[in-house]
Amino acid sequence: MSVATEVEVKEGHMSVELNMLPDESVTQLVRLFKLLADETRLRILHLLHQSDELNVLELCSLLDQRQPSVSHHLALLRVAGLIDMRRDGKHNYYRVIPKEFEALISRVCQGTELNPLRICFENYELRYGLIETGK
Repeated sequence: MSVATEVEVKEGHMSVELNMLPDESVTQLVRLFKLLADETRLRILHLLHQSDELNVLELCSLLDQRQPSVSHHLALLRVAGLIDMRRDGKHNYYRVIPKEFEALISRVCQGTELNPLRICFENYELRYGLIETGK
């Protein structure tokens, strides 16, 4: 389905210009939202974002899930390019790829210089972009 890139909406005498997402962007976002629409994958990203890296056994313990299940979710996140892995002996250690994680956040929530990216979950906040520090 092809969609016009610009749509003009007129309200009375006022004209507002809206931009449509390109089809490719919509497809990528749908794929991304499907990936993130799983509780375990969201929890894994949240845990990895808080630490330098975690191995599979640590993640299994934190998530109270079995290794095959956790490994499956890690593989999906890895294929999507959000996390990376390194092997040390018998253990695989996983970490968030900061550049890709930030790109994920910016794809989901477009920020501007005046309105930086902020996503709040209960007592946890992710911030990206230009953030004013308290003076």
